[in-house]
Amino acid sequence: MKKFLVILLSVMLLGSMAACQKEEVAAQGVTDDKVLIANCAATSGAYAPVGVPFIAGIQAYLDVVNKAGGVDGRKIEFLHNDDEFDPVKGKACLDSFINDDKVFAIVGHFGTPVVGATLQDLKDSGIPAVYFATGIGQLYDDKATEEEMNTNIFPVQPIYVTEGQIMVARAVGDFEAKKIGVIYTSDEAGKDILKGAKIKAEELKVTLVEQQVAAGATDVSAAVTAIKNAGVDFIIGASIQGTFPTIAKELAAQGVDKDVITTYVNVAKANAALYAEAISGKFDVYGNGWVAFDDAHAAAIAEFAKNISAEYAANAYAMTGWIAGYFFVEGLKRVDGTVTWKKYIEAMESAPFNNPFGGVIDYKDGARLGTQEMNLSKVDTSAASLWTNVKPLESMDTILGK
Repeated sequence: MKKFLVILLSVMLLGSMAACQKEEVAAQGVTDDKVLIANCAATSGAYAPVGVPFIAGIQAYLDVVNKAGGVDGRKIEFLHNDDEFDPVKGKACLDSFINDDKVFAIVGHFGTPVVGATLQDLKDSGIPAVYFATGIGQLYDDKATEEEMNTNIFPVQPIYVTEGQIMVARAVGDFEAKKIGVIYTSDEAGKDILKGAKIKAEELKVTLVEQQVAAGATDVSAAVTAIKNAGVDFIIGASIQGTFPTIAKELAAQGVDKDVITTYVNVAKANAALYAEAISGKFDVYGNGWVAFDDAHAAAIAEFAKNISAEYAANAYAMTGWIAGYFFVEGLKRVDGTVTWKKYIEAMESAPFNNPFGGVIDYKDGARLGTQEMNLSKVDTSAASLWTNVKPLESMDTILGK
């Protein structure tokens, strides 16, 4: 009898232990009434005009959510530290948020040098990281897996590798190009756009003719001559900001008459003003975009403007902060039951997201591609902004008629 009681007690104890092991525990930064998130971003120095409105946009979106009661009764508290766009300070800032403040997630990780220096730290930690204010290629992954410990990364903003693919899709689908010239800068942005262009060109069986120029080069004549002599049908200007106007003006100077597409980063009045007159009547310059100011997004844009201070109501960086807040919250809303990192990651992959100001992003099956739908604008000297939208937000399959 005594032996039977011992066995019975042992079975009950094992059952109790198993029940305890099955009981889920909420992730760090999650309590019954709060979810703690954070980011490091430059709010002083040269990049303050970007970082300050970006942070304001995140906070404005979270304020709207919190005023409505939060998510499942939990308010979202947002911590922020200024890393001055310094990778060393950014690394220390991130470590402090994860290990000292023990936040649940990083939302709106900011700036190419800081993201580049800390991305592996984020992956190693396993903490969900939603939205990166950069398009660096290290974020691109078409098949993130638990084994590689990189499923916790959720880029939203365009990644140059993806944009390079979209550029080739546009060249083929909209301009019927079979031979595409690529003038790319020697920096990461140029190389990443070229990488994406190669992926799509191989898939679509079209030819790429590549020419590299130094980032910031003032003389790109040799590269332009090579592209001109190759007899291409269409040209990709795979360079950001300062170098692209030099490329566009040299193409015009050498009498090139093939249309050109460039990255969304260059779709700005100040950039187009540097070459618009030079290319007039010779060829068109097109640029991608990922935020749409059309009727389909009017209500979301009005909601943003109503809930942020007037000084940021038309600020593009504040809008991207709002987008960052939106993506994090939408993922949190999808979590059923106890909030854990694993459940949050699964929730983010469970269904596509509709960017409130843009297109659809789908993280299913480990896709970490950033924005997957972009619109198309053209330089237009008659427009106040020097750009006119000519194509709506479209996926690569839609562009290619699939």
